[in-house]
Amino acid sequence: MAKENRDQDNKAADAFRATDPAAAENSRLEDRVLRVLKDNAKISPDELALMMGTETTAIKEVIAQLEKQQIILGYGALIDWMKRDREAVTGLIEVRVTPQRDRGFDRIAQRIYNFPEVNSCYLMSGDYDLLVTVEGHSLRDVSHFVSEKIAVIDEVLSTRTHFILKKYKMEGHILKSPSDDEREVMVL
Repeated sequence: MAKENRDQDNKAADAFRATDPAAAENSRLEDRVLRVLKDNAKISPDELALMMGTETTAIKEVIAQLEKQQIILGYGALIDWMKRDREAVTGLIEVRVTPQRDRGFDRIAQRIYNFPEVNSCYLMSGDYDLLVTVEGHSLRDVSHFVSEKIAVIDEVLSTRTHFILKKYKMEGHILKSPSDDEREVMVL
């Protein structure tokens, strides 16, 4: 019910923006703010205001509204844990499920994403239904999670787990290992 109300509110807001130039301009400002915050969540409202050519109070209001609407869900640092010598394993789990009558995949996805080990859960098109990312201390941790918590769910038909061996790019940022040589080749 809450999702239906939110969808109706969003449709009404979109229709209003289409007829009101000020609302359309505010929507463009919101989109610009979101793009900058996605790349740099540490940027101050003063810096954003300068970039956007508007007042700091307007930026603060836009951010507060985006947080209230849960468009901005949180802020966090993107960390290359490999440089901290932290042993961690990331598993990508393909999950095939039987959707439930009148609920589809949502209840099963909710049951899975509520596990604290789950970093993300996506409904997918293709050969499997859900893609679940999990982080553990070892391969055994992740495989134990899959076999003891996901595979035992009645609606789960099958799982296939893949492990990330090395990350090259994450959330738009290229990860460089200490061994990457940045010197340029010079031909004489």
